[in-house]
Amino acid sequence: MGRGKIAIERIDNTTNRQVTFSKRRGGLMKKARELAILCDADLALIIFSSTGRLYDFASSSGMQAILERYQEAKEEHCGVLNPTSEAKLWQREVTTLRQQVQNLHHNNRQLLGEELSGTTIRDLQFLVNQVEMSLHSIRKTKEQVMAAEIHELNQKGFLVQKENVKLDKKFSIAHEQNIELRKQLSAAMRSSEQQASGSNSKAAAGLLLSTRVREPNIDLELRQQEHEDE
Repeated sequence: MGRGKIAIERIDNTTNRQVTFSKRRGGLMKKARELAILCDADLALIIFSSTGRLYDFASSSGMQAILERYQEAKEEHCGVLNPTSEAKLWQREVTTLRQQVQNLHHNNRQLLGEELSGTTIRDLQFLVNQVEMSLHSIRKTKEQVMAAEIHELNQKGFLVQKENVKLDKKFSIAHEQNIELRKQLSAAMRSSEQQASGSNSKAAAGLLLSTRVREPNIDLELRQQEHEDE
């Protein structure tokens, strides 16, 4: 069962009013501190309880500097800022900026584990929370970058594999063509050898026939010469 809405009106019971004030004051202080650190804002918070007790919070610039800045900004907004006030405004602005830079350096050193002497448990816990938030953000960014790189590598691997398949097909086709060319060359060589062998056989037969035709003529000439000698 969910909690019902609390009516925004004065709490009559003194004890309940004090408990609610303590809880909400703590939450308001926490939110003010987080706003000042996370957003680098100059912030001043002043609270008076019903008993007249003062509770206040100021960012790194300090309560007095923020109140003076507020007063000067209010005068500037109303258009009543004179040259002297303007010079003081810029001087205070420079002082405020220098203080902010020093506070940032100090905060960074504390995040690195330095200059922690005199720090309260509450401030140390706040530093721990800051470091954990930073680590969480860094780890999340790292995981996103790694996931993107892995995805890119997978895409490249897929393209390389696809290109390898194409090259394998081209190599197979070239290999088959090479085998076919070898077969054609071998057939052409056998055909040439057969043609050359047939030509040699015809030439030898013609030479033998010519020799046989000439042999009777030689015998006839020898016989005629012998007859003349007698």
